[in-house]
Amino acid sequence: MSFSFSYKPYVAIIGDIKSSKKIMDRNGVQEKLKNILEIINNNYRQDISAKFMITLGDEFQGLLWNGNSIIKIIEEIQRTMYPDEIRFGIGVGAITTDINPDMAIGADGPSYYKARNAIEFLKINDGKSKTPNSDIRIEIDEGDNSTSEMLNAIFMLLTMIQNNWTDRQREIIWDTMKYQDGQEKSAQRLGVAQSTVQRGLTNGQYYAYKEAINTIDRVLRGVR
Repeated sequence: MSFSFSYKPYVAIIGDIKSSKKIMDRNGVQEKLKNILEIINNNYRQDISAKFMITLGDEFQGLLWNGNSIIKIIEEIQRTMYPDEIRFGIGVGAITTDINPDMAIGADGPSYYKARNAIEFLKINDGKSKTPNSDIRIEIDEGDNSTSEMLNAIFMLLTMIQNNWTDRQREIIWDTMKYQDGQEKSAQRLGVAQSTVQRGLTNGQYYAYKEAINTIDRVLRGVR
């Protein structure tokens, strides 16, 4: 599956801390968010058009010039911010104004409109009984929306898998995905038996989860 654009596509990412008003230590959470965004801006600077920054107390955004690191950036923010949960709106489209590389505000265009539509969709549908919940949604400024529909269906399934993880399964799966160096080393880092890692991966549906993540990553790398 590949993309074909009649314009230079950019990727806007808008993130929002879920239930932020219920968080007791809001200053601590904001500081943690600020720190991880600084790390993201440094580690993925080759893919970033405008640096990630906090725009409101519980919201942040950034702009990428390609799709190479979308999934890695989202995963890194999710891992760092947990147990506080983040929803992400991803917008693929043109940018029609000048871009300030030092801050992701001021620029405008369909990329941001789509990201805003995506994050608002997630907010409106969060908790609705007849609507499958998801923490990530993508909208693409193109005539055929079959690609975004497919990606959003996978994002919903990934959220369902995550919501069924125990704390131990989450710890094991995130460590395995971050380091990718085998069960034995993961067990050493976590201070558990290798059999515990194996059981956590299997019961947490790690292999299906990883394949789905890799599929999304391959598709989004076509945005350029």
